[in-house]
Amino acid sequence: MASRQPQQPGLQQLDVTSLKAVLAEWRSNLLPSRFEKAQQPDPQAIQLGLRSLTGIHWLELSWQPDAARLHRIDAPPRQGDGSTLAQQLQHGLRGLALVAIEQPGWERVVKLAFARRPAEPPERWLVAELMGRHSNLLLLDGQRRVIALARQVRSQQSRLRPIGTGDDYINPPPLAGEPPRLEESAASWRRRLSLLPLPLAQALLGAYQGVSPALVAQLLPADWQQLPVGALSDDQWQLLWRNWRHWLEAVAAERFRWQPQGPGYRCWSAVLASGGPSSDGPSSDGQAAQGVHPQGPGPGPEAEAVWSAAVAARGTVWPLNQAIAHYYQLRLDSRRLEQQRQQLRHRLEQAAEREGHQASEQQGLLAATRGSQDLQTQADQLLSQRQPSRACIDSAQALYKRARKLRRAVAAIEERLELHRQRQEAIEASLIYLEQADDLEQLQGLAQDSTALLGLGRRQAPGAGSRREQRGVPRPLELQTPDGLVLQVGRNHRQNEWISLRQARRGDLWFHAQELPGSHVVLKSSAQVASDADLQWAADLAAHFSRGRGNSRVPVVMVPTDDLQRIPAAVPGTVSHRGGSVLWGRPQRADALLASVPSLKPASGP
Repeated sequence: MASRQPQQPGLQQLDVTSLKAVLAEWRSNLLPSRFEKAQQPDPQAIQLGLRSLTGIHWLELSWQPDAARLHRIDAPPRQGDGSTLAQQLQHGLRGLALVAIEQPGWERVVKLAFARRPAEPPERWLVAELMGRHSNLLLLDGQRRVIALARQVRSQQSRLRPIGTGDDYINPPPLAGEPPRLEESAASWRRRLSLLPLPLAQALLGAYQGVSPALVAQLLPADWQQLPVGALSDDQWQLLWRNWRHWLEAVAAERFRWQPQGPGYRCWSAVLASGGPSSDGPSSDGQAAQGVHPQGPGPGPEAEAVWSAAVAARGTVWPLNQAIAHYYQLRLDSRRLEQQRQQLRHRLEQAAEREGHQASEQQGLLAATRGSQDLQTQADQLLSQRQPSRACIDSAQALYKRARKLRRAVAAIEERLELHRQRQEAIEASLIYLEQADDLEQLQGLAQDSTALLGLGRRQAPGAGSRREQRGVPRPLELQTPDGLVLQVGRNHRQNEWISLRQARRGDLWFHAQELPGSHVVLKSSAQVASDADLQWAADLAAHFSRGRGNSRVPVVMVPTDDLQRIPAAVPGTVSHRGGSVLWGRPQRADALLASVPSLKPASGP
């Protein structure tokens, strides 16, 4: 009997129970529906648009090894319709309708049948194999030959099942273990789990098909999972049997219900200690739900966000699909955010090191120019002789020439040093923005901003970068004070320039942490006179979005935007100012401010 190790905490795989729950909603809402559109948003996912009597529905099918999944999604932006796989699906499924959805046994394999009409035999099959690192997506013709697939599997990659275009489709190898059956008796079930002296979690994973690490966590209390099967009491066996039967009955009757559990989720109701199923979470028919989380730790922040999305979707016909889609979107976006943050941080740190090295070289050159006065003095002494020889005159002229050259070099070197200083400050500010970026769109805007401004990444064709950078209007964070004044916060260099120089009006006030890298904050006091509370809020925000965020108090400069001046040839958003007042900002107060003040625009964009 093969044994599988329990899954480590992290991203929950879409197991066969969740897959059956997703497909139950698909069958209710998609059969039949006509294929309209295929597009590939990323290298490991495809999106399909299907039109039914109730409108167009979008599905996402992903073969990502650690997050293979399929579910309905909201209408996506147009993207990736020119990929080879999307074009093959567009051509192969044109004019066909989805007429059947098959999911054999306890396999994580879904077969979508497409035909001209519901009563006709299928002309195409779209097969999604959601099997971890072996996941794949295949388009088959009516004779089950492969027309297109997401990834070719060569003989050196798999001896059991190589597959490519033109091959006959072969089902995946059969699953290990026994298929779960409602007809099985408690004695047979207990005997099967007790065959080997294993921990209870491993025994469940190895004995039966369709049992995932997530399902084990749903069936067992956490402190039971490592118990040897021989150490369970009769009462424990009875409780586990009751949970097992309840799960099987829920799957057989398609009685699915989504609810968060710990860092993950479940798609069927647990059995409470009283013996009845819990009613926690939105059900597949959109019923309201109340109750407590019956097993496992309480949901974390991400699960609570998914839970809120699922509750909002209770009135729809897609509550499970929408909740699962939100779960994976939140987790995968969070992972991508951290990966991209680390990559951009590394690039910025490399750029800072390069700027520091080049500035040191210029400092060395500047130090060498300090000998110009000595050269001038030596030349004067040569010419002060009563009758200098021709050789003395030539030497003096050469010394004068070298002195003049060194003096001219001072201005150029100081200009280069100032440029390096500005770029170092811009990089330091970018690192601050990077740590404070809290969504992918904002981080991507910062990456584009830093790449264009600091020369990071590969060189582009002339004009290519500028055209891309000019697409779209910068969208800084915008908040509104209780008095109705708008506060704008720049989250990258271009947004800083946009709010401070391009959009500022006479009467607006500019705030920035004194002598610290950070965001520009503009209070739109041109609309009405700002109160002391408005000024303090702006100062708190400027302190919060700066390197001084961890301090209790931060000095903040307040200057009318009319007194700001752009520094020529400097990084966008670099300004100088005349005069100004200093306020004390408290970064911690900005947390409450950001939570309570209405946001007018998302904190994202170029």
